[in-house]
Amino acid sequence: MIDVRGVALGYGGCRILEDVSLTIRDGELLAIVGPNGVGKSTLLRAIAGLRPVEAGSIVVQGRAIDSLAGRERGRIIALIEADGPLPDHMTVSDVVAGGRLPYRPWWHWSSTPEDRRAIDLAIELTEIEALRDRPFAELSSGERQRVWIALAVAQDTRVLLLDEPTSHLDIRHTFDMLTLIRRLVAGGKSAVVVLHDLNVAAAFADRIALLGERKLLACDTPARVFDELLLGRVYGIPIAVRREADGSVLAFAVAPARSR
Repeated sequence: MIDVRGVALGYGGCRILEDVSLTIRDGELLAIVGPNGVGKSTLLRAIAGLRPVEAGSIVVQGRAIDSLAGRERGRIIALIEADGPLPDHMTVSDVVAGGRLPYRPWWHWSSTPEDRRAIDLAIELTEIEALRDRPFAELSSGERQRVWIALAVAQDTRVLLLDEPTSHLDIRHTFDMLTLIRRLVAGGKSAVVVLHDLNVAAAFADRIALLGERKLLACDTPARVFDELLLGRVYGIPIAVRREADGSVLAFAVAPARSR
């Protein structure tokens, strides 16, 4: 479980988020949405323990995040960011193996049978078997994104934090990747995913956290968060919400009328 209480975040003395409070339970997928620059990635990094909070607290699996050493934190939380570093001279398999580093002492670089099983399973689940021996630097942006997800799977943590995991992915691989994340969540993991596509968030997330106006404006089921007035205010454009018979919701930007 992740417990965020009264968190404030900022840069250079300028607050970008104030008094953010939310709880993510085990077995839940939470999507964070909101306009560009609103603080989605900053909040994700704070939950990962990579950005200090200016006020409030973050507790992950019963431990204050700022009390955990890096290696210990790496056994609890896997963070995959949208623009990760580009490893030079490494194969896909080597990159995925990086997920096992929190389980080894710094002086011990050889892999164990458990490491190899975790790496093989991650490569299989993310369907990148055909890529495993290719140089990472030669992959397309979409292929690289799938490799980063495989690294997170190999890390085998209770908490997954994913910053735009579907960027550069086509519609089929977006579906496959979020279906995989849902399968991992069904096994008891917590997942927090930053997404830009509101409808993708609504289709896969249990709840949606909507950031805007320097605060958390809503954190609830997609059907409750998708309010035309609220979304229109946050994004600054007219947004129409369609509610389907099965309870699902869709949001659309309302295009301006065309002049004749």
